[in-house]
Parts: sequence; C-alpha cells; structure tokens
Amino acid sequence: MPQIFPRKANVLPHLTLAGSLAGGVFAIFFIWYYFSPEYTDVGYAPEQPVEYSHRLHAGELGISCQYCHTNVKDAAHSNVPATQTCMNCHSQIRTESLKLLPVRESWATGKSIEWVKVHQLPDYARFSHAVHTNNGVGCESCHGRIDQMEVVFQAEPLSMGWCLECHRAPEQYLRPNSEITTMGYEYPDDFVQQNLQRIDAESIEPPTNCSACHY
Repeated sequence: MPQIFPRKANVLPHLTLAGSLAGGVFAIFFIWYYFSPEYTDVGYAPEQPVEYSHRLHAGELGISCQYCHTNVKDAAHSNVPATQTCMNCHSQIRTESLKLLPVRESWATGKSIEWVKVHQLPDYARFSHAVHTNNGVGCESCHGRIDQMEVVFQAEPLSMGWCLECHRAPEQYLRPNSEITTMGYEYPDDFVQQNLQRIDAESIEPPTNCSACHY
C-alpha cells in the first residue's frame, strides 16, 4: 500500500505538542497579569457626582483626612462625609459655584449625595480601618498620595498578597499614630528599629491565617 502522508508529516505531532505547551504557558501568564488587581483595579477612578478635588482640599488647603472621614480611627468602615461637612465651608465659600450645585441641592432636600466607592474589597474579605489606623498604618500606605490627586483613583492593588507583605513585616510600614494622616511622611533612618520596639511593647501581631480576614 503506498504511503499516504509524506515523511515530514511525522513532525506534526511534535509541533502540536510544543504549540499546546507554549499556548498553555502564555495563557497562564496572560491570566496571571491581566486578570490581577494590579491590572484590573489599580488606576480605577470613577466619575463622581461632584467634581471634588483632593489636591485642593487635602493638598493646597491642608485639610486633614479625618475632618471629612471622621470614623477611620473608631469604626471598621471609613465614612463618606455628610453634606453638612461640605456646607461648613461652602455655606460661605463659593456659594454660587455651579460645580457645587449638587451639594446645595443635597443640603436643601436632605437627600444624600450618591458618591461612587473607589476602593472596593470583596464581600468575603474582612477589613477594619480602626485596627489599622490605631496601630500605625498611614492613610497613604493604602490610598496613595491623596493630596496630589485631582480625581481619586485606586493606587494600590489591595490584593491578598499585597496585604500579606505588610502583615508579615509590619516593621517596614508602620509610623507613629500621630502621623497617620500625614501625606509624604518621611521615615527616620532608624524607623525599622523603632517599629520593632513598638511591635514588641504593644504586642502588635498582624495575623496571617486565613480566618483573620475571611469569613
């Protein structure tokens, strides 16, 4: 019986196997990067109902984070400021600004402004602002240089691996509680040694077990 396929066809199974392996490796790295929070979440900056500039308020005017987000040291969840907080200033400043019309309407009607949440964690993850801010984790460690953002965006991935980097070596990240809201905080040369002493004195032990953060 004559040979149907040429001898060089014998290489096709090897090429198919090699292509499958290469495709599999490519798919793994493609998903690992393009489906990771570093790619999908970092830089997320939703449009807000009011053009609020953190660069102006927190940066140029130097308003503390806690003036608006009053619950960060007392509650698990940070709060969005009430319209009253905005009107403390804007009942006297830029009272006719068109950009502030939604704020004035909220004040007049009592209906809350529907701000869009920027930093989102999955429902199965448990996070407490109070625990972190009362143990030396600064606002900018998670949220970035808010004082330089015209529009707030997610600066860090907030992924499990990213969180664990701090939990496993907190001495590399902590700062004095009095500097929690300080933007651009400069760590002293011996900050690691200071943090190690603080961790020992205050028994700061960030958990790394699953049940600490997951229900």
